[in-house]
Amino acid sequence: MSINKDQIQDLNRSGESQHQQQFEFLQEQLEIQGINTESVISKLQALQVAIPSWALGAGGTRFGRFSYGGEPATLEEKINDVGIIHSLTRSAGAISLHIPWDTPEDPEVIRKLAAVHGLTFDAMNSNTFQDQQSQNHSYKYGSLCHTNDLCRQQAIEHNKQVIDIGVSLGSKSLTVWLADGSCFPGQLNFRKALERTMNSLKEIYHYMPADWKLFIEYKPYEPNFYSTVIQDWGTSHLLANECGENAFCLVDLGHHLPNTNIEQIVATLLWKGKLGGFHFNDSKYGDDDLTVGSIKPYQLFLIFNELVNRPDHNPSPAWMIDASHNLKDPLEDLLQSLEAIRLAYAQALLVDQQALEQARISNDVTLAQEILHRSYRADIRPLLSEARLRSGGALYPLDAYRKAAVREKLIERRGLNTVATGL
Repeated sequence: MSINKDQIQDLNRSGESQHQQQFEFLQEQLEIQGINTESVISKLQALQVAIPSWALGAGGTRFGRFSYGGEPATLEEKINDVGIIHSLTRSAGAISLHIPWDTPEDPEVIRKLAAVHGLTFDAMNSNTFQDQQSQNHSYKYGSLCHTNDLCRQQAIEHNKQVIDIGVSLGSKSLTVWLADGSCFPGQLNFRKALERTMNSLKEIYHYMPADWKLFIEYKPYEPNFYSTVIQDWGTSHLLANECGENAFCLVDLGHHLPNTNIEQIVATLLWKGKLGGFHFNDSKYGDDDLTVGSIKPYQLFLIFNELVNRPDHNPSPAWMIDASHNLKDPLEDLLQSLEAIRLAYAQALLVDQQALEQARISNDVTLAQEILHRSYRADIRPLLSEARLRSGGALYPLDAYRKAAVREKLIERRGLNTVATGL
């Protein structure tokens, strides 16, 4: 199913008058403060966040999974679901695939289907953290770091195959996340494991087309709880430097120890020109993969406050949501996450950066905090709605999704017992 422009216009009609009043009032207030609202709206319209194929079905925990009716069982259905999200928000114009879960039978057909929905293909994702039925060597004790040459080469070849699939779909990047590590002291030789990983990544990197980027993700723990080979941003940065100028660090907001200052990590990577992309989610305790902005919205704002000051030598990062939905309708969760990302971005665009820097130079701690709070606490959601309206999206995507009975129609077409692949 799909939601066309006429449907969206019908869904918007009842709220347009109220929105216009709210927007005009907000615009007047912001203009008094010297904020160019047209510039903010233009930047909001340009922001596109990729939706991962694995986030379209119900997630779960290590203990269980509760299916959600109408889940997409095929790659074509996943593309359809991202198309629905993009139609409503006009800010989800890309899909990120995970191989082998999303291996297309005919890449050209899949590419054309995505284009029908206005979608492109974001970073490709390899999978060496699970064993597949067709593989000869197990990743139980690692993949790119494995002591066995044949196992490492198998993992390298898989990544090369993922690159080939990505090229056929028009993707321009590869994300590598490794579960490699150890559960007990003495299990790994840390230095040799890191060296083997580095050499494996170099081989993958040199296989990529010249216009591709490699994103190296890091994680301090899970599924290995004593050590992970790429445990922090510093290790990711080291490996990216070893690979080359088109290799970058990828920051997953959930992949940090509790209370880590992620905005400082972001600032450091921007300074070194090595921030490649984001996996947006939220967490209370660890890698919870919760709805973006549901737990730490202020931290998200502070991260974007660093991002809006991105130096020219750091390329524009790739944006993606990486969440897991055990209780919510996955599409509703993604709609909420997109709204939280755009809100944090817009709030950061409102910050008087010149005044903030002057407060820093003057060591006026109180004023610096007030400048940030002034933007963070402002209710600027009418700006987001206006940006969507101008782009042909829904004023209020979640309300529109429910009024259009999208989930009910997906269940009617796909059934109650479908299970999204890769979960």
